[in-house]
Amino acid sequence: MCSLTSEIAPPTLDVDTVRAKINDNSLRLVDVRREEDYNNGHIPNAVNLPLGNLLSVDSHEDIIKVFEVIGIADNTNVVAYDDTFGALASRVAWTLQYIGHKNVALLEVTYSQWKELGLKTSTEKPNIQHAKHSLNLNPNIMATAEYLENAKEKENVVLIDNRERLNFLEQHIPGSINIPYRTLATDGKILRTKESMRNLLKNRGIPEDAEIITYCGSVGTLSGLAYYALKSIGITNVKLYVNSFKEWKKLEKPIGKQENAAFWDLSAD
Repeated sequence: MCSLTSEIAPPTLDVDTVRAKINDNSLRLVDVRREEDYNNGHIPNAVNLPLGNLLSVDSHEDIIKVFEVIGIADNTNVVAYDDTFGALASRVAWTLQYIGHKNVALLEVTYSQWKELGLKTSTEKPNIQHAKHSLNLNPNIMATAEYLENAKEKENVVLIDNRERLNFLEQHIPGSINIPYRTLATDGKILRTKESMRNLLKNRGIPEDAEIITYCGSVGTLSGLAYYALKSIGITNVKLYVNSFKEWKKLEKPIGKQENAAFWDLSAD
């Protein structure tokens, strides 16, 4: 059983730990689904934070306020979940890390998987008091377009594209390696086992001691999941190119295309 007692939380938290801490005021469960879905049922004591609400604010100060409203203080243990294979939850969790929050993890299952396990759900909304959170930016986990353009030419820097295979073949950032987000999960969990994830990287020729930058289509959700998949096996030097390929194209940066590509079997490692 994983624990949230350490200063820095593990990338994912298991179901048993969350069940045991549902009524613990030191734990804040964050449901990242749409408000309508949340209202129809959620994990008991979870608060709702649709990803769109977070993405609609621009300044760091406004981001802080979004988290303060749902009762997240500096020392609050946070566990995020969604029903979209962990991608939306990972983007919220990454944002918390970026503003300096250390104790944040992803629930190892989606809400649907939680229900399939026969675990308790609720329609009641918890009474949450506003909290106070400080701002202590962690720029080491974010890559900008400028940073990426310079870094990708260096040795031992790997750029991973987490979009679908077809999207990657049509257009991608030159030099990137495609690991579609659908290959990151395992049966019943949002992420592979550590051994399986290590094998995936090995078979793609990605060294674990590299600086790894992940990106996807637009706002860093699919690549956010990859960020946590890499963190789950202890890779420390990982950055998320948050604005991803949409910004890269808008800036008219170089774009690659894989001609006459062979469509390898995505089920194979």
